[in-house]
Amino acid sequence: MKYRFLIVVACYFFVFPKGFSQNSKIDSLEVKIGQMIMLGIGKDTVIQPNNEIVAAIKAQQLGGILLYEKNIAQEASVQKLKKLITMLRKEASLPLLVSIDEEGGKVNRLKAKYGFPETVSAKYLGDLDDVASTKYFSDIIAHNLLLLGINVNYAPVVDVHNGENPPIGKNERAFSTNPKDVIKHARQVISSHRYFGVKTVLKHFPGHGNSKEDSHYNVTDVSKYWKQKEVFPYVKLLYEGNVDAIMTAHIVNEKLDDSKLPATLSKKIMTDYLRDDIGFEGVIFSDDMQMKAIANQFGFEKSIEMAILAGVDVLMFSNHIPMKGRDMILPKDIIAIVKQLVEDGKISKERIDASYQRILKFKEGL
Repeated sequence: MKYRFLIVVACYFFVFPKGFSQNSKIDSLEVKIGQMIMLGIGKDTVIQPNNEIVAAIKAQQLGGILLYEKNIAQEASVQKLKKLITMLRKEASLPLLVSIDEEGGKVNRLKAKYGFPETVSAKYLGDLDDVASTKYFSDIIAHNLLLLGINVNYAPVVDVHNGENPPIGKNERAFSTNPKDVIKHARQVISSHRYFGVKTVLKHFPGHGNSKEDSHYNVTDVSKYWKQKEVFPYVKLLYEGNVDAIMTAHIVNEKLDDSKLPATLSKKIMTDYLRDDIGFEGVIFSDDMQMKAIANQFGFEKSIEMAILAGVDVLMFSNHIPMKGRDMILPKDIIAIVKQLVEDGKISKERIDASYQRILKFKEGL
């Protein structure tokens, strides 16, 4: 019994660095805001990341990074990519979220041409409708993420399939038109990732599958096409304990918010519906705040304010989609804006604390 106790204590201090949860109540406002930021590291920061990004990680003022194919394509070998990720994670005294969109099929950063195994789309697996096959391909993806040191995957997509949908249906990113089949295969994707210690983020809440526009480029209104069944996968998987985190959709849905705010910026959808009605208590990730459905309509500063007030915990800035006047967004840019909003009384410290505590809990499970 004595040795078991010592092992538990040793594991605690190894996994959770000093000050990780014990000092959470006295961490600075800058740290708390910084942990709410997910940032793309940019195309020129592959071998030696921008010093300001490294400094922010060291200061606990950047909660996570987002990798794209450009970060992988420029690497001479997988070993160099692993070295980069290991270096960044070692700089963090709070565990660093290292994230990627690795759905398989067309949304696939770890391509065969870089030496990774072939993957297939969600639609392919849904049509095949064999959970063993879904497990096989999901295990491959999750195992590769583990080997690289990536601990968060923005998958599975739990939108319903609609072949006319530009961003999802036409790219075969959804399993099925039937929510029951979506649930069945998403459950296996989540199970495979959990086995290899990788967190999953279900997307895109409250349902992007029937949209007629792509929110990367335009305001996307699903009010006429959205159906209640599109939230069934979230409800069922949440009830089963299979939801690590959820990503927002930049879609307008008057059935849930008659003010016509995109879901990412809507308190009625993110807090009143997702948290209060459905009962989700975990971390809410925004979709990329640089997508034009948000950035072009609301601007940089206002969209940050609205997303936090809506209930979003982690704000994602990909540094992948150009924004007017901003070649590279850095943590300090976002921290300064949010800190000023707190000082001006537009966002309460309690609201920041709520997200910070959810993020810490999420990180404890890594």
